[in-house]
Amino acid sequence: MANPMDFLLSPTPLLCIIFSVLIVKLLSRKLEGKKRYHPIGGTVFNQLINFHRMHDYMADLARKYNTYRLIAPLRSEVYTSDPANVEHMLKTNFENYGKGPYNCAILGDLFGDGIFAVDGHKWREQRKVSSLEFSTRVLREYSSVVFRKNAVRLANILSGAATSNQPVDIQDLFMKSTFDSISEVAFGVELDSLGGSNEEGAKFSVALDDVSMRTLWRYVDVLWKLKRALNVGSEAQLKKSLQVVDEFVYKLIHSRTQQMNMPRNDSVMRLKKDDILSRFLQLTDSSPKYLRDIIISFLVAGKDTTATALSWFIYMLCKYPHVQEKVAQEIKDATGRKEIADISEFAACVTEEALEKMHYLHATLTETLRIYPAVPVDAKQCLCDDIMPDGFSVKKGDMVAYQPYAMGRMKSIWGDDAEEFKPERWLDKNGCFQHPSPYKFTAFQAGLRLCLGKDFAYRQMKIFSAILLRFFTVKLSDERKAVKYRPMLTLLIEGGLIVRAFPRMDEKTA
Repeated sequence: MANPMDFLLSPTPLLCIIFSVLIVKLLSRKLEGKKRYHPIGGTVFNQLINFHRMHDYMADLARKYNTYRLIAPLRSEVYTSDPANVEHMLKTNFENYGKGPYNCAILGDLFGDGIFAVDGHKWREQRKVSSLEFSTRVLREYSSVVFRKNAVRLANILSGAATSNQPVDIQDLFMKSTFDSISEVAFGVELDSLGGSNEEGAKFSVALDDVSMRTLWRYVDVLWKLKRALNVGSEAQLKKSLQVVDEFVYKLIHSRTQQMNMPRNDSVMRLKKDDILSRFLQLTDSSPKYLRDIIISFLVAGKDTTATALSWFIYMLCKYPHVQEKVAQEIKDATGRKEIADISEFAACVTEEALEKMHYLHATLTETLRIYPAVPVDAKQCLCDDIMPDGFSVKKGDMVAYQPYAMGRMKSIWGDDAEEFKPERWLDKNGCFQHPSPYKFTAFQAGLRLCLGKDFAYRQMKIFSAILLRFFTVKLSDERKAVKYRPMLTLLIEGGLIVRAFPRMDEKTA
């Protein structure tokens, strides 16, 4: 990725930033008048310097200011960790906080007109069709079958690693497994990235990660548009990776379109009924470009976020082995299996009914997402001048973002133990999971933009967790190695998560 220090060592960009910030400050003093604006926490220049630890830097500012501004050329960036402000953005005054031109410009090369980068009619259309798909019993049952199948495949890989006493990168395995799952569930395509038989799929996955990282870089690189026009630096590499992504996706669309046009039979009819891409293919105005944007949105949402959450979940279980054992015992109790013939047989017992009994597992996953949300920052744009519930004003054109990563560390929200890993905080006195306010726990957004795949994601995470933890104890390969996130749109672990798996000895397993 681009090195922030390479950027800073060039005097021209630095002078441009300093000059722009000074101009903005002088103009803002004249224009603000008697309006109250959120305190200034710094500039995008400070954000650039702290890019390698950006979310912790912004969490530090959130602890100090709660809601603050970073000064940028021609506008301000407002970051809030106030649940009341979040509710105002996502519910009370929803129409005034969309992606807007600023975010659309940054996200457009990756998402195009996909649901994560549009407002208005295009957003409503995709939201409506996607909502119908996620609410169907067919998808729930079909996805559970796919999740169990891929979890068993992953468990078999861990079994081999445990037998040979070899470490594995569990994050890489989760990324491949969830990629296989979302591809099959959403588009009816088996990529087998976990098995390694699809080299093209592996290249696509790497390229998609690179595009995601470089897209985030645009938020702190004020010269990204110039670099894109000149096709140099980080923008040149983004373009190269994007070509790999687009080539793969357009090939997938062409293949699915051919399937849809085949003579009707039971297989094709099933795909037309159950498949998300098939539903969009039936829209009369669905161009290949529009379908490409939809596919990218679902792949990013279904691949990266769930894999990221599961990776941090395993990390926390390694750091807190007593929690790992408690989760494993609940899985055993909920499934009611005293003896296990093999992994596949046990997987069949991980039913919807069994999953509903796993309150502590659900709480542990939620606690992980509180501290390590898959999407650490979510940005909107203020479309008209507004006043937030905290009494401060925001201007038309300002970027306004809420910060799940920072909010999960706020004592004002979670109490003095905010930075402690404590799954019990989510359980009532009877041990049942208590659903939090979505404006306080923002890992899945809230209001009209509440994540449609929330239940879908929990189901996948619980199935994978149940099958893996029933058979294995997991430990970090190197307890001394620091585990850090990689600055991307999703909170991936830098360098992966290297663990060792050990068979559980309480039962005879195969």
